[in-house]
Amino acid sequence: MEYLTQFIELFLHLDKSLSAVIQTYGSTTYILLFMVILCETGLVVLPFLPGDSLLFAAGAFAAKGDMDITTLFLTLCVAAIIGDSINYEVGRLIGPRLARREKSRFLNKDHIAKTHLFYEKYGAKTLIIARFIPIIRTFAPFVAGLGTMGYRKFIQYNWIGGIAWIAICLLAGYLFGNIPLVKQNFTLVIFAIIFISILPAAVEYIRHRTKAS
Repeated sequence: MEYLTQFIELFLHLDKSLSAVIQTYGSTTYILLFMVILCETGLVVLPFLPGDSLLFAAGAFAAKGDMDITTLFLTLCVAAIIGDSINYEVGRLIGPRLARREKSRFLNKDHIAKTHLFYEKYGAKTLIIARFIPIIRTFAPFVAGLGTMGYRKFIQYNWIGGIAWIAICLLAGYLFGNIPLVKQNFTLVIFAIIFISILPAAVEYIRHRTKAS
């Protein structure tokens, strides 16, 4: 419980947390951010890691000159693309065996079901749309590998979605993260980013359940 509390505090106060990391580790911060994005997109068991909000915060610090925006952009684009590629391979190689299990410690069947809904409606474009939706973002490449999507088609959408996600979230933080009103209410901004991110998935799931009923 103590670790969970610390994680929530870290997540909600990303401005202070990231500032401390930059001051402590300097240029190694790029590697640490690379690993967070890689794990969130590449490990289906870690969908709860901060993605959108972390990118927003990183963009804000880049605007202040604490990090180089070009290096940050290229580093995180590579992390996002590699992460989804790893997730796809996991889904392709061991996904079917895990999905057949009645219960699994590593997979949330409900999250997989929600991701399938997105594929039914949007097809391969799910890989782009899902980049901006927490949880679905982590499960989309896994389900692509689990299904019948060929790697050539997957990698095209993976590149587009990964670059667009990093660019938009970083740019948002770069342009707006240091506005006084945003800086003074950074925790509320994080909540707003989370709410806006999960809203499309929640609406789609509710519509599907209502239609099914």
